[in-house]
Amino acid sequence: MPQVIEVRDLNAPELAPYARLTQAQLRSRADPAQGLFIAESPKVIASALDAGCVPVSFLMERRHIEGDAAALLERCGAVPVYTADRGVLADLTGYTLTRGVLCAMRRPAPQAAEDICAGAARVAVLENIVDSTNVGAIFRSAAALGVDAVLLSPSCCDPLCRRAVRVSMGTVFAVPWAYLGEQASDWPGECLRRLEAMGFATAALALTPDALGVDDPRLAAEPRLAMVLGTEGDGLAPATVARCRYAVRIPMRRGVDSLNVAAAGAVAFWQLCAR
Repeated sequence: MPQVIEVRDLNAPELAPYARLTQAQLRSRADPAQGLFIAESPKVIASALDAGCVPVSFLMERRHIEGDAAALLERCGAVPVYTADRGVLADLTGYTLTRGVLCAMRRPAPQAAEDICAGAARVAVLENIVDSTNVGAIFRSAAALGVDAVLLSPSCCDPLCRRAVRVSMGTVFAVPWAYLGEQASDWPGECLRRLEAMGFATAALALTPDALGVDDPRLAAEPRLAMVLGTEGDGLAPATVARCRYAVRIPMRRGVDSLNVAAAGAVAFWQLCAR
């Protein structure tokens, strides 16, 4: 049975993950075993539980205890459930809860890029993408369209930040992912060398005059291909494009020069992950 606790003190230390800890504090790089993330909405929380993530506590409106969250709580034993009216929870968190349910969960142990790519044929590589909505949308497309793994440069947004997890609809738990490199200076040189050592041909999605069309048969013929996507606004750094084996562009019409990075990723995944 869940341990239901009425929220009476918004400053209670057990509520800190929902109210006062920054994303960096939740992630706890100094002690990854103590790291947390926040999953939002019953569907996303269920996906995290299915993937083996361990719940620490819940925060939800009262009506969800025997409603939308009932099946989740049955799975989680005596995990504390902090509850209050919607207005109180919004005051606590600073935002209106999506479908009224949050869950603080232990972060999974970090994985090595080489391990998750051992059997991969198509991977997405994200360079310095900092918008959590875009990261979440890229993961959702990667899961749907056959990407085997997602690798992130050291400066990318954390895929387990609350908004990225929610926008992904929980697919961050379905697609293996890892950071490629420990610090910003590892990118692009050391990181791309690691990809090449794994046997990947690197394809930079970039607006260069010599770029291949995304439907070029040479790309489809590569047994292992890493699709490299750049940050919002400026796209990939010139040094990254120069370091990749291919530059690739998506043909455009009506004078449009590019797509949002999440949309471009979806098009590239659809075309280049077909078996």
